[in-house]
Amino acid sequence: QVQLVESGGGLVQAGGSLRLSCAASGSIFSINDMGWYRQAPGKQRELVATVTSGGRTNYADSVKGRFIISRDNAKNTVYLQMNSLKPEDTAVYYCNADVYTSRYYHRGYWGQGTQVTVSS
Repeated sequence: QVQLVESGGGLVQAGGSLRLSCAASGSIFSINDMGWYRQAPGKQRELVATVTSGGRTNYADSVKGRFIISRDNAKNTVYLQMNSLKPEDTAVYYCNADVYTSRYYHRGYWGQGTQVTVSS
């Protein structure tokens, strides 16, 4: 089994910053892509940012220039540094990882989600 545990959410004023962390643990052979998604009330879950095992990143247009995704492969951990936060960034943020549990088998796993609330 594989578990993803997120931390770092909370309440912040517009213009502020937060840093999210997500640590993967369990029967991990290796991890391919890791990423962050978010879901606001009444909306579909959307991509925020992803990072490959080699460090290549991809961002949603709405967060480019404000959010930075990074990972520590030795710790199986992905981070999301969120700066210049806006009220529209308010959502539950979910961590996702494409995990190999053996040499040939892999699947995606989700964290439980962490609430980020940005007040105006």
